[in-house]
Amino acid sequence: MPHTSKVVPLTAQVNVTDQVSVIHHGGKSSVTGSCHELTINGHSLLIDCGLFQGSDAANRSLDIEFNTVHIQALVLTHAHIDHIGRLPWLVAAGFQGPIYCTHATAHLVPLMLDDGLKLQLDLTRQQRVRILERIKRQLRPVDYATWVPVKARRQGYFTYLRFSPAGHILGSAYVEIKLPNHEIAVFSGDLGPKNTPLLPDPLPPKRADYLFIESTYGNKKHESVHARSERLLTVIAKSLKNGGAIIIPAFSVGRTQELLYDIESLLHQQQLSQSLPIIIDSPMAAKITTAYRQYRKLWTREAKSKRNAGRYPLNFSQCVVIDSHKAHAALVNRLASTGEPAIVIAASGMCMGGCVMDYLQALLPDARSDVIFTGYQAKGTLGRSLQKGETGVWIENAKVTVQASIHTMSGYSAHADQRDLLEFIIGCKSHLKQLHLIHGETRSKDALVEQVAPHLAPSAIIFN
Repeated sequence: MPHTSKVVPLTAQVNVTDQVSVIHHGGKSSVTGSCHELTINGHSLLIDCGLFQGSDAANRSLDIEFNTVHIQALVLTHAHIDHIGRLPWLVAAGFQGPIYCTHATAHLVPLMLDDGLKLQLDLTRQQRVRILERIKRQLRPVDYATWVPVKARRQGYFTYLRFSPAGHILGSAYVEIKLPNHEIAVFSGDLGPKNTPLLPDPLPPKRADYLFIESTYGNKKHESVHARSERLLTVIAKSLKNGGAIIIPAFSVGRTQELLYDIESLLHQQQLSQSLPIIIDSPMAAKITTAYRQYRKLWTREAKSKRNAGRYPLNFSQCVVIDSHKAHAALVNRLASTGEPAIVIAASGMCMGGCVMDYLQALLPDARSDVIFTGYQAKGTLGRSLQKGETGVWIENAKVTVQASIHTMSGYSAHADQRDLLEFIIGCKSHLKQLHLIHGETRSKDALVEQVAPHLAPSAIIFN
């Protein structure tokens, strides 16, 4: 089929209909800082209010630089910091409306923001509690698959919204919003890949007239779950044979839990050494993992069956949590001096701070070490530099030689790849009038446009 759908660049503001418009305050052409304002007859919903990270953060203020007067409510698709990180600044700017999200997201938001406020502003515990208590009062957790009326402050209800599972992380959702003419606008948030063992696949909505969809990996195809496990097993076998630690810079939400699930499966199936420690050096990751266990009703059938059979895929005996700076420092020194095998899962995922930095500084010069990247590394981050194969990097104002083996395992990405995105979009095509590609770099969008355009009606408009 010829490429007949019209493709136009997405401007900062776009008119969806005569009564509806969208302004992108962040995440239009970047992979961080998601923040989209949907205005319906003068009343606005804000979908996410995220932090800019990596090079996206250059010359950007954390302050809210847009008018919040018309914003009636905030809708959170999930609890990653690039989707919720500027929420404290939004509240400080005067936003007092309800914050709609799923129950699991409402559980995770205070945990994630508390960690962010501590790292970004070095606030005291008392200061952080005061901010978080105010935000908690505004949270309105709702069930999946339930239409929720949204009210304007001085008038009646002006729209309805509904969450559906997005498969990205615990509690993640895409949101459907009813427009005055009964059409539906869908904001995907971040979609998860298909066939992961812990969370169910995202299913496209029955109707989407206007689809705003992430395109993070619009130009990539991830390796399969089986392939990622096989590659992980190969690295573990090398560590057990030759010594050397495996360092996995992991995001606290999603990636850490997927890794633990796979590691437990490998330990069980391959009967690997019971002496191999699996170390979580991230207090936040430990808290999030507890939340995953608490909300196991959201797991896949496979994951639930393991738990029902008496296995503990996120809480097995070889898993050790580091809970103090003293224990952290001692472990770093021990691994550096002995070269003994271990798997260390430590924050942050993009190597821009957190516990992982000490491990990298100590172990990158050791050729026995392995570093495994399991998620997106933004431009301008240390993680991106290591992925690119740089032989020397700067950590704590010191040049560190890179002798360790660097691996990227795309199968652990929490984002849908090109095939998953294409399938989701095609599932919406029967009513689709406008497709908006957001939350992605230009090359990712262009590649996705090339794949999706032949499948859409000639009248469909693609904004990228």
